[in-house]
Amino acid sequence: MKQRTKKRRSMSKLISLFLIAVLGIYGMFQIPLLEKVIYPYPHRDIIEKYAVRYGVDPLLVVAVIREESKFLPQSESHKGARGLMQLMPSTAESIAQSIRDTAYTEGDLLNPEKNIQYGTWYLASLQKAFSNNMTLVIAAYNGGRGHVQEWIKAGQIDPKNIREQDIPFKETRDYVGRVLNSYQKYIKLYRE
Repeated sequence: MKQRTKKRRSMSKLISLFLIAVLGIYGMFQIPLLEKVIYPYPHRDIIEKYAVRYGVDPLLVVAVIREESKFLPQSESHKGARGLMQLMPSTAESIAQSIRDTAYTEGDLLNPEKNIQYGTWYLASLQKAFSNNMTLVIAAYNGGRGHVQEWIKAGQIDPKNIREQDIPFKETRDYVGRVLNSYQKYIKLYRE
């Protein structure tokens, strides 16, 4: 019995040392193959199709998806946002009307293609509204277009010199930081 316990401990130590070595090597060399495991690019064809259609960088789209849903198409937030890009049903309904998608139903939010199409269209509309200012676009995606417009109007943020720390909502400020970080990683790993 004691020998089995010793063998298990030895095996456990070996596995731990192996994992530490792998993480150490990753940390030292930032091996792209390992990074691509952490920053995958699922649904690439769909993302690129709608990114081209609506004029959005596909790597921004995948960064948003990574931070919104961790690539789980059935995701639903406590506030009711659904799908890969975590769209609120009311936002999706408005998008459906804007693009004249009369076949849209709320269940479509769990369909990866429809969710990516709508989320990418929404990012494009935010890019137009905020003159392609990436920080404002991402803040509006999370905190709402109206809030960002209010912050600008009230002088809480300067759209010409916006920094993450200027964003009034902590949740949105943290979200912007995560998406921008992921976006930079995706550019490094997938920009051709």
